Amino acid sequence: MGCWLYFTALAEEIPALETSLHTTKNNGLLKLINESKDLAESQLITLKRFMTKEGIPFSDIPAPKPESDPNSIPAGVKATDSEIANLISAKVAANIVMCSTNISQSIRNDVGTMWLKMHTEKVLFGIKVKKLLEDNGWLKHPPAYFPPGTPSK
Repeated sequence: MGCWLYFTALAEEIPALETSLHTTKNNGLLKLINESKDLAESQLITLKRFMTKEGIPFSDIPAPKPESDPNSIPAGVKATDSEIANLISAKVAANIVMCSTNISQSIRNDVGTMWLKMHTEKVLFGIKVKKLLEDNGWLKHPPAYFPPGTPSK
């Protein structure tokens, strides 16, 4: 089940990344989106090979998104760079959790190793995402919490 769910998550992630590629003009974000797309496609190929060998059926794969000019997208429907970057961040976090779950549920060493490799790739990529978010002021910080009775200065 973990293979099918992760395959589906990656298959759905790629068109969203393609849409983002055709939306932003920020060079740092474009580089990150391309890297994210390349990683998703690489992991999708790994899973396809494994699932084919094991007889696990694939979920439907959405069609690629056509190229478009970022300047022709009306501002009211165009995702901002911050929204795109935080979407990628959320996807990476979800992917990492899925890989962690699949590592913990694997009873076969080859399957556990496959999940560990994909997990590590996503964690390393996540570091780059966080850096871009921080550098551009897009990182979302929760408000500070001060428990009741905390002394104030």
